[in-house]
Amino acid sequence: MTRHYSVNNPSAALSGDENQRLNPVFVAAWLVCVLFYFTQYGMRSAPGIMLPELEQALNATSGTITSIIGLYFYTYALSALVSGLLLDRIGPRRVVPAGILLLALGAILFGLGSVFAASLGRLLQGAGSGVAFTGAVYLATRGFPRQWLATAVGVTQCFGMLGGSIGQSVVGPLIHSVIGWQQFWFFAGGVLVLMSMAMLAVTPGNRRPVPIEAADGSERESLLEPYKVVLRNPHSYLCGIVSGLMFMPTNIADMIWGIPFLEQAQGVSYEQAVTRISMIPLGWVIGAPLLGYIADALGRRKPVLIGGIVLMLVFGATIVYLPSGSTPPYVMGLLFGVASGAAMIPYTMIKELNPDRVKGTATGTINFIVFASSAVATPIIGNFIGHLSGTGDLTVALFREVDMIYVAGLVLAIVLTFFIRESGTGRPPRVHTVDP
Repeated sequence: MTRHYSVNNPSAALSGDENQRLNPVFVAAWLVCVLFYFTQYGMRSAPGIMLPELEQALNATSGTITSIIGLYFYTYALSALVSGLLLDRIGPRRVVPAGILLLALGAILFGLGSVFAASLGRLLQGAGSGVAFTGAVYLATRGFPRQWLATAVGVTQCFGMLGGSIGQSVVGPLIHSVIGWQQFWFFAGGVLVLMSMAMLAVTPGNRRPVPIEAADGSERESLLEPYKVVLRNPHSYLCGIVSGLMFMPTNIADMIWGIPFLEQAQGVSYEQAVTRISMIPLGWVIGAPLLGYIADALGRRKPVLIGGIVLMLVFGATIVYLPSGSTPPYVMGLLFGVASGAAMIPYTMIKELNPDRVKGTATGTINFIVFASSAVATPIIGNFIGHLSGTGDLTVALFREVDMIYVAGLVLAIVLTFFIRESGTGRPPRVHTVDP
């Protein structure tokens, strides 16, 4: 039986089956959470723009600064996993504002100008940011009908990557002309405190924790039961690994090594390099909702997912292997980002392939796998680049060799996608709203 929820009792939607109608109350909360996701993505990518300032202020080498920046991914992955469970158990009204406050504290600490404070701040930034996407998808599940879910997830990621693009293209000129790099972090912390208050005000009230049904049909309150449900499903692992392999070219190749590649290997000026690498997250802004919409319109997930991976391989090859100047300098990065937007489709699939009562845990699990992959791969790839370069400059040949890691990962993602069960409805979306 399909259960419908009234706007007058929005918290009821938190304990029932997947929403089948548009619920404006949860859509409003989702919009504020999307703003949180936008902000944290900008803060995730911003340190890559201020590497010279950080090296001077912290009196540290580029390797040390890169390691500090990478701390973000460890706590992000863990927070995403835990926040999914907390969302399922106590609801978003306390969990999401707490995440915003953690991010605010991390921003302020990062701006203090010491290695210890920056390291602790980056860890707190990751811990707070891990709540953003999980919370937004959780609210989207309650706010939008199932037929719109892939589109809503894509729009969520669209705003995140828009924040990432702004974090690269706007923050650089801002800290070099208007405010200092430390003032940027202090200002961001203040804005986030206000955002946490807004999130607390608009999010529907918490509900009583819903017991997780055991295999024998009895009810039990085991804290680990949602993880057992998700992790016993092999499709959960497949969705996480595929999405993680698709994220790595953006999380590592673009956001960490994009500027050194363009500056040292291709002789591009710093200002132009900043603008060019921002094209990839800007492409996500287009691709995530567009490909999500196509997947919803077709009622099929896997064809769109595989098509996106193939296009990533094509456009990535043009960036790395064709001579510099042989293609439009901004177009290929933009197109690569558009294709990368398909990485959000497994986020929809894992929710559709698991029971409704563990939707938050499912989202947290895939987020954990995705960013744990980046956390593990970042130092490995960094050390590999250091081994190949020695004490010399970075070259095109070096990056082409390293790029084979990403190529192999994307090919593996295609293969694994064939083993994921298709989760699409095969039906066109229908529009409903909840009865007031």
